[in-house]
Amino acid sequence: MIDFYGYDKCDTCRKAKKYLDEMGVAYRAIAIVECPPSRSLLKKILKAGDYELKQLFNTSGQVYRQMKVKDKLASMSIDDAVKLLSEHGKLCKRPIVTDGTRHTVGFRSDIFAEAWGAV
Repeated sequence: MIDFYGYDKCDTCRKAKKYLDEMGVAYRAIAIVECPPSRSLLKKILKAGDYELKQLFNTSGQVYRQMKVKDKLASMSIDDAVKLLSEHGKLCKRPIVTDGTRHTVGFRSDIFAEAWGAV
């Protein structure tokens, strides 16, 4: 079973869930705001090499703008950025879907099909 970190009010998360449901993929829904991804998971995602640090941030979100993360990100260490993401679920690009080895951030049907189509 895969973990699906999402936000119920997010259209992208709803589309991703619908896609997984239609494909018959079982997942455990985790509310990203109340239970953000751990630092270790975020570091695993970065280490896997498919995503850069900036791609883990919800750059169009209110919290991102309010905290002025755009201005700070370039000078922020990876550890500090990961800590920030792990403490503020609304800063995370969503959904984050993982089985512990494979990870997707955001939703694109082609990427979901490749990663989760054969789960």
